[in-house]
Amino acid sequence: MKVTDVVRHGRRCAPVERRGDISAVLYADFFMPSRSRSLASVLLLFAAVWLGGISALHYILNLHTAENKFAKVAKKDKFRIGFLPVTCHLTCPVSDFINQKMTGDNIFEPIRFSSWPELKEAYLSGQTPATFILAPMAMALREQGVPIKIVYLGHRDGSAVMVHKDSNIHRMEDLRGKRVAVPNRFSNQRLLIFRALRQAGMTINDIELVEMPPPDMPAALYAKAVDAISSGEPFMGQTELDGYGRVLWLTKDVWPNFISCVLAVHEDMIKTRPEVVQQLVDGIAQSGKWLDQSMDHRMQASQFVSKNYYHQNPRLLEFVLSKPPDRVKYTELEPLRKDFEEIEQLGREAGILKGTAHFDDYVDPSFARKTTHLRAFAWEEKP
Repeated sequence: MKVTDVVRHGRRCAPVERRGDISAVLYADFFMPSRSRSLASVLLLFAAVWLGGISALHYILNLHTAENKFAKVAKKDKFRIGFLPVTCHLTCPVSDFINQKMTGDNIFEPIRFSSWPELKEAYLSGQTPATFILAPMAMALREQGVPIKIVYLGHRDGSAVMVHKDSNIHRMEDLRGKRVAVPNRFSNQRLLIFRALRQAGMTINDIELVEMPPPDMPAALYAKAVDAISSGEPFMGQTELDGYGRVLWLTKDVWPNFISCVLAVHEDMIKTRPEVVQQLVDGIAQSGKWLDQSMDHRMQASQFVSKNYYHQNPRLLEFVLSKPPDRVKYTELEPLRKDFEEIEQLGREAGILKGTAHFDDYVDPSFARKTTHLRAFAWEEKP
């Protein structure tokens, strides 16, 4: 750091470091003649005003905007909802598609993600004020202090445990010592396996549990890299449809009214825009009732959802939505205390939940209760 002398009117002044900061200017100004000090004071005042203006602008453009971002949702920007291309999120694209067909527009914008970590991070960053998410994951986030509230269910049942058709695995006890793949630590399929093992008099230590992205599971089962797989549809149905997978059991046979995913919103949305949250839940409920109204509706949804949202072969959705017809249910999806208390208990036993958050902390059932009188969407696809 260089030091230089300040010379004014032939007089040498005290040395000043060239630091480029306000303290250096003040130090030099003290030893300067009055005319020079006056100029330096003006420059200092200008700098202070400039810094103050920048700070005020920062508050207006950033902090103030952040505080009110949820209050402005649906007034101008579309309400973004995160989803994955799985059957437990099916009502999201169905609601979007039918709303656009009926009204020409929709204030909600479905955002498709490829994995659970991406979907979760989008919610945590505020990119999606609402999201479909794994039930235990939403509960764990609430335990961590994340302002998340479950307002509706994705569906009931809609999952399975698949084994290779040539395997000698025909009951739960046959999985002893075998490799079983589940989506991730916070998936309800992990709790499903935990619950089924307990019913069979076994523990999680009797199998080798591995985590695997659901899209990778069919190939892993085909190659016999794992002995069994369990995730949301349509990936389980894909193994059966392609001829190498066999159903060990469906969730409806082991855990009636099984819950995999839920619709959750940011708590600030409930406080600032409850009417928008209600409109969202109403649309999801009406699309579920439309899906369960007839098999024709399910087959129609298989086509437009696969082509426009999931980017999958429609035969997958056609298969899992019809064989058997009650494999997945999209009605009576109000979040109930008894169901989540069971998930809490299993989550604690499995070591994925701490038990510090309970039903009233992470669920707001008031929006779902207002959907009981709603009818299915009055829309039919034209031939």
